[in-house]
Amino acid sequence: MKIKTHNMAIFIEFVTGSGLAVLFHWVLHYKEAAYIIFGVGVLLSLATYLIREEMETTREGLLDQYRQAHETTFAIAGITDPECQSKAHELMAGTMKTIKLLQQGYVPLEETEFYLEGARQIEHATRQVSAVDPLTDGWDSRGALLNFYQANLRALQRGVKVTRTFVINHDDIENDSIQKIILPQLRDGIAVRIAFRDELPTTSGITGRDTNNSFDFAIYDDKVVIDVFAQPGKYFGRKTSQLDEVAKYLNFCTLVEHSSHLAAIKDDRVVLASETLAANS
Repeated sequence: MKIKTHNMAIFIEFVTGSGLAVLFHWVLHYKEAAYIIFGVGVLLSLATYLIREEMETTREGLLDQYRQAHETTFAIAGITDPECQSKAHELMAGTMKTIKLLQQGYVPLEETEFYLEGARQIEHATRQVSAVDPLTDGWDSRGALLNFYQANLRALQRGVKVTRTFVINHDDIENDSIQKIILPQLRDGIAVRIAFRDELPTTSGITGRDTNNSFDFAIYDDKVVIDVFAQPGKYFGRKTSQLDEVAKYLNFCTLVEHSSHLAAIKDDRVVLASETLAANS
């Protein structure tokens, strides 16, 4: 019906212009005016036809965009069961959190994706890797972490400087299982630092986060950061290469390292380097 109305309007415009031209030519015997009226009528018909076509194309495009933008809203509105609608709103809230992360330049990662991405980034690192890890019993017993550590060793062989700051409690440094984790890394050439939880900075300077500090992140060549969420959820961590966000992590890593202690080996035990210096003096 819309197409028929559109074509009918063009036909009426053309007939009106032609009728006036015939009137001036055959009745009023004014040929010049008849030609002018006919020509102007044809041009006006053509112009209005093109304008209508452009308006219709624009209208269809806007309608398509509107439908796409509100497709989810319409779908949720079509849910009649209250419990199902409540679940739909819950899913949408989680999706909006993910979208906000993406808007900030962060890629959310599941746990397997997180360690795989960490290994991939360290394989491509050329200068340095700075990591902060909360150390607990069994840190080295998971397959993903073991593969990640092997990627660290390969990076060391390529000449990449790897610095790892372990976050522990004061009493943990004497724990044999903790010693078993840290000692091989010192022997492999990783620059290990010890940060005690009660000495860590209270604020991170990393804004726009929906979680507290995880103290579990790594920075690759000062270009890419992967970070673990402190609070459990759908995603295990996130990755970003946005310069502003990476700069915030670099600043935070500097604060953590400033609050940490360099680790050393003494009598096959991990100790703080400051204690070794004090004993030698």
